[in-house]
Amino acid sequence: MNITVNNPLLDFSGLPRFAEIKPEHVAPAIEKLLAECRELVAYLLLRTEAPTWQNFVMPLEDAHERLSRAWGPVGHLNAVMNSTELREAYNSTLPVITQYYAELGQNLALFDKFKALRNSPEFETLNVTRKKIIENELRDFRLGGAELPEDKKTRYLEIQERQSELSSRFSDNLLDATNDYTLVIENGDELKGLPEDALQAAQEAAAAAEKTGWLVTLKAPSYMPVMQFADNRNLREKMYRAYATRASEFGKPEWDNSPLLDEIVQLRGEEARLLGFANYGELSLAAKMAETPEQVVGFMRELAQRARPFAEKDLAELRIFAANELGLDELHSWDTTYASEKLREQRYAFSEQEVKQYFPEDAVLKGLFSLVETLYGLHIVASTAPVWHESVRFFDIRDAEGQLTGQFYFDLYARGSKRGGAWMDDVITRRRVDALIQTPVAYMNCNFSAPVGGKPAVFTHDEVITLFHEFGHGLHHLLTEVEDLGVSGINGVEWDAVELPSQFMENYCWEWEVLCGMTRHVNTGETLPRALFDKMLAAKNFQSGLQALRQIEFALFDMLMHSDFEAGGAKTILQLLDEVRAEVAVLIPPEYNRFPHSFSHIFAGGYGAGYYSYKWAEVLSADAYSLFEEHGVLNPDVGARFRAEILAVGGSRPAMKSFAAFRGREPSIDALLRHNGLVEGA
Repeated sequence: MNITVNNPLLDFSGLPRFAEIKPEHVAPAIEKLLAECRELVAYLLLRTEAPTWQNFVMPLEDAHERLSRAWGPVGHLNAVMNSTELREAYNSTLPVITQYYAELGQNLALFDKFKALRNSPEFETLNVTRKKIIENELRDFRLGGAELPEDKKTRYLEIQERQSELSSRFSDNLLDATNDYTLVIENGDELKGLPEDALQAAQEAAAAAEKTGWLVTLKAPSYMPVMQFADNRNLREKMYRAYATRASEFGKPEWDNSPLLDEIVQLRGEEARLLGFANYGELSLAAKMAETPEQVVGFMRELAQRARPFAEKDLAELRIFAANELGLDELHSWDTTYASEKLREQRYAFSEQEVKQYFPEDAVLKGLFSLVETLYGLHIVASTAPVWHESVRFFDIRDAEGQLTGQFYFDLYARGSKRGGAWMDDVITRRRVDALIQTPVAYMNCNFSAPVGGKPAVFTHDEVITLFHEFGHGLHHLLTEVEDLGVSGINGVEWDAVELPSQFMENYCWEWEVLCGMTRHVNTGETLPRALFDKMLAAKNFQSGLQALRQIEFALFDMLMHSDFEAGGAKTILQLLDEVRAEVAVLIPPEYNRFPHSFSHIFAGGYGAGYYSYKWAEVLSADAYSLFEEHGVLNPDVGARFRAEILAVGGSRPAMKSFAAFRGREPSIDALLRHNGLVEGA
């Protein structure tokens, strides 16, 4: 049977045909497309005429777009509808894809063609977008090892394949370890303090597993309410220990990420040295805004210094409260979330659970869409498309004239087959194909609690912020006006600037004129009372010092591990983390905590030596938002300027130039410190 005939992965005429994609389609589709790509490269290298945009760059762009549009849905399904068969198909094809791109990056003859185009008279006639794509290609060839001698190229390829295999296994181990842990509780008293919806979800989970009582897991919608609300300290400790030791030596040996950590860091160091960099930190920054690991470490340490006095004050208050009000003489890691929630309730006279009832999904989406429509003059309407799960929804974005601008999928709920966290990914990227413009399409994925008991899903305010964040990424991809693939949407945007549009959107979750239009109490139908909003606002920077130090701890650990550390040497990764904590943290977790084993961002998510990007981009996003604060947060003129100078240009110019074009100057750290309450009297 020829599985390439009618293979849904080889149909590029429209949206992916998710319902029809089967694991057995993966290998034949990718093999066919890789053969076509290799054939094309060989043909382009044989041609004797001078390379031009039309005869050289465009054919490559077309072929590689087809490859990514076939592989993209496979990776997506592996993340959101994981199954043994699909995982096997994905993991067996991943090395072949990795090898192809690594070989491509090392192809000296192809590199020479790009150099010839760069030095040709045609280059001067190209627009800035196309010039930027060619410059990026030349940089990426150098970073991909094109100039290495043959023996080193072979080793470089081996490193790339092994790294992609290890990253995929890291994710699989974490998903399996997270899914494996379930705790059945038969006595309801043990769950005292848990909100009604969390209890109901636990009851439904038990029934689905054919158990009596309540079933809790390590997935966020189940784990977080236990840590935040359960009065039962032993239960919190039990859950915390299970969560903090996932995918480590304390669990099943086949899911232990310990050996993977060392090997990933070692391989990254070797890759960097092969390419002439002192360490992986330097290699990682070669295509980012930040210039050196030392600059990043200095930036994080300066932030830590600013945040530390606030964090120490936060912790001292929490300890006194926990001892006096909760009888907790010693504050452990499994107590902090619980004690913080109780302190917040006492100090600001509201609970997150109370706020959550005002954020049913339909009202939140209506408010989010309304905000985007106001800022950018757009219309968002429900639409239809093939989906991978019945709960997935699909939408069109249209401009003021009704023309289709972009489309997106929302997959908002947690389930066993889906990896944790929240993320945006591209399905189709905007580009000009002949006389037509290709409509960009995005996936936006979250892990919120699904509806229970016949009521709509309700989101915590933190989840609303997460949704706005991912939508900001989505808009960056969907509202681009660039017509060439290489720098369209988020393509070609420096990694430490890519969080600017997402973090920018978070600010709107704290604006009364936005929130009052996106709330409706799930039982009474009333909108969020102003008095409750004022309490939320007063509590906005509650423990912001502690939160800032936590992010700084992760970022500093990441950069030092990739720039000033020898994996497999005398010092272990856990010892390095202990040193970082001793320097910047005020809360030290128990010795058994294995945080690195679940730190997917840097070991499996592309943030290696780049986790600092969150804080770096937060400086940019806070400062960008301050222009709205000066002129009106819903000002459509400033919105149009943000769209034109930040969202529309994608990666067609350096992010610092885009920021300066929007803000009229270089970024300043002041707005970030003010927004986070890290200035005296804030």
